[in-house]
Amino acid sequence: MTNPVTSPVTSPESTADSPHSYVYDDNRDFVDARRGLIERLEPGTIFTEFGDPVWDADAYHFLHGDAPETVNPSLWRQSQLVAIQGLFEVVPGIYQGRGLDLSNITFVESDNGVIVIDPLISTETAAAALALYRKHRGDRRVVAVIYTHSHIDHFGGVKGVTTQADVDAGLVQIYAPTGFMDHTVEENLFAGTAMSRRAAYMYGMNLPKNPRGGVGAGLGQMTSTGTVTLIAPTIEIRETGEEHVIDGVRVEFQMAPGTEAPSEMHFLFPDLRALCMAENATHTLHNLLTLRGAVVRDPHVWSQYLTEAIERFADRTDVVFASHHWPTWGRENFVDFLGTQRDLYAYLHDQTLRMINQGMTGIEIAEAIELPPALEKRWHTHGYYGSVSHNVKAIYQRYMGWYDGNPSRLWQHPPVEAAVRYVDFMGGADAVVEKAQASFDAGDYRWVAQVLDHVVFAEPGHDGAKRLLADALEQLGFGSENGTWRSVYLSAALELREGNQGTPVAAGSADLLASITAEQLFDSLAIQIDGPKAWDLDASITWNFTDTGKSFRTTLHNGVFISVPGSSAASALTVSLPSGAIAALASGSLQNAVDAGLELHGDQSQLMTVLSVLSPGDVAFNIVTP
Repeated sequence: MTNPVTSPVTSPESTADSPHSYVYDDNRDFVDARRGLIERLEPGTIFTEFGDPVWDADAYHFLHGDAPETVNPSLWRQSQLVAIQGLFEVVPGIYQGRGLDLSNITFVESDNGVIVIDPLISTETAAAALALYRKHRGDRRVVAVIYTHSHIDHFGGVKGVTTQADVDAGLVQIYAPTGFMDHTVEENLFAGTAMSRRAAYMYGMNLPKNPRGGVGAGLGQMTSTGTVTLIAPTIEIRETGEEHVIDGVRVEFQMAPGTEAPSEMHFLFPDLRALCMAENATHTLHNLLTLRGAVVRDPHVWSQYLTEAIERFADRTDVVFASHHWPTWGRENFVDFLGTQRDLYAYLHDQTLRMINQGMTGIEIAEAIELPPALEKRWHTHGYYGSVSHNVKAIYQRYMGWYDGNPSRLWQHPPVEAAVRYVDFMGGADAVVEKAQASFDAGDYRWVAQVLDHVVFAEPGHDGAKRLLADALEQLGFGSENGTWRSVYLSAALELREGNQGTPVAAGSADLLASITAEQLFDSLAIQIDGPKAWDLDASITWNFTDTGKSFRTTLHNGVFISVPGSSAASALTVSLPSGAIAALASGSLQNAVDAGLELHGDQSQLMTVLSVLSPGDVAFNIVTP
């Protein structure tokens, strides 16, 4: 396979005018990324109402000229492209704010206002983008919002462009693919704490922005850190071919579930001859399994939906745009772009399965697989966000699970216990560090990281091991073409040197908590039950939701919290509450739930028993040390 980590060297041919001649003398991406620029956001820093910065595009002003020795030249080029920011015209009537958050925000002008597609992560960045649009296109009111899919960077800023009151009054419609709300809430609810902690590594949230730190994630530069909001869809799109007229603008939808997100859709504006591909065709190989963690995505259906998009829309399209990166204009260009993206995901899927059936494991396939030269030579197939290496392992996981079939690996010791034994077998920590230093000097950073991981987990106070491991991870980060690989390597090096940096951004938000259903509330409680502490406890509670008429009976038994809808069985406690109290309970505040209308009838100790064995997630758990 193409090595995802190389020695970063500056190409003598590269210049400020031709920043991507490291591999090919081709400026088309830079021309397209700047095409239609109306105005940059100046200054490029966006603040909360209290003056706290949530986005700083100006932090990347160092991304010019040749790649320094501390950055892979290919990633440097990609970061230069992604850092290009401002308001852009895609075609007359369609405008994009790019480089103002991790994702793009798109404005489609309608008869009486404007349709907003994917209002970024934070209200602050979305509002700044809308203000920049209105500065040049007039004070058009927002008549509709379209969420392309169920990831936070495509809905979180919605209250920066509209209000719940306007939606409730019918002045603004919110369109989303079917299943959007369930998938949106569950991703943040179930494993949100762990995902957020790992996302701090993945996006390098604690890294300084400079050539030795964060240079960008490949898909976008960084995630904004402002106010995350959510307004539930008013109209769900359910079928491919479904058409809607939104304030005079015709939109034709294509469903694409199970691709980059479990709920996702593409759509064509036929009268504008513009096709939105959501996040399924970007200028990078995307993730099949993100480094922050997620359910493994399906590259097979991903490729099929790209084929369907070409067949359904190509003859009626002049430009393809997406929720990240820059558009592709011209039928020949975008058909080639979509087809190459399609072939990329299909090739990884098919070849991984071929090698699985020849007895190879995920790690072995990741080392052996090679892309066809016709795919490898295209910039947008490079692994700036996803990678061939970890995507192949994800495909293996999707079909075969964690176990590779070798019984010697069926019941291995966990990291600390294995590390103690490895270090003992290798002659002790000092001996391993001495040998690792020789490997470091020889440039075998990958091996240094692998062996010193054992030393740090066996003896976390061994300063020499931590220093050398940090140095090795730093070199791996400097050489990584993949932006998220760079970030996780450098984040780990930072924490080895300076200690746990924690998670800068919380997993949930008030609006996400307010969107939790009764069923999701009970699921959230179940996954927080400390099983061993609850082994000998029994509790039964009937929950009556006064505004919806729904009723549930929950039991705690054998360390398991179970909910049954509509049960008529007797309980020791009855809880009456409006749905508005769910958010307070989900956030862990019984008093706030009482203030919101929760009432207890019967044995109140039943609820106290459940609450006493809840064990919330740790937002600052260790990753690179035990």
